[in-house]
Amino acid sequence: MRLRNKPWAKEKIAAYPQYIIPNPEQYKGRWHEVFGNENPIHIEIGTGKGKFITEMAKANPHVNYIGIELYESVIVSALDKLIEHNLPNLKLLNINAKELANVFAMGEVARIYLNFSDPWPKKRHEKRRLTYRSFLALYEQILVDEGEIHFKTDNQGLFEYSLVSFSQYGLLLTFVSLDLHRSDFVGNIMTEYEEKFAAKGNRIYRCEVKYPSKKR
Repeated sequence: MRLRNKPWAKEKIAAYPQYIIPNPEQYKGRWHEVFGNENPIHIEIGTGKGKFITEMAKANPHVNYIGIELYESVIVSALDKLIEHNLPNLKLLNINAKELANVFAMGEVARIYLNFSDPWPKKRHEKRRLTYRSFLALYEQILVDEGEIHFKTDNQGLFEYSLVSFSQYGLLLTFVSLDLHRSDFVGNIMTEYEEKFAAKGNRIYRCEVKYPSKKR
């Protein structure tokens, strides 16, 4: 993905600490204090311009959402949406997904959304894919028992790779669609990429998986 540089992005992010949380490590294990309630926490990794996470927060006020985006020049678009709607159940983090275990305690997150992640198609870049086993292990650390991953992509290769990766890790497949927009799935909220790809007639793939219970 080619990003347009926005030199003013860092300053704007710093101006809205109530929306894009600075130094999020200080809230590890204490995110319910940030939201002021005990509602479940759902995170989106690679939140992009924020359409999905904003619409989810508007539709589900009983859930706390955290959008995670690495690139400053992208997350400012999500920030604009949050400023406009001022949703009390949505926060943003400008961090690398590799830092998740430093930001969230064990069992602090109920669900993870991965939407249209970079496919990193070259074999030498496999470890960068957000469905690679090292990321699955990282997610397991922060998810509740039987926590879920909801995954969408237009990339067939990444989808097939991810299904194999989920299976090899021992995750349980609870939903799969090979053509989401021509299925009977109800309640789909699209991302910016999804709208773009769907308008071109691209097939959208979606699955839900959960970690097996650790309770005996």
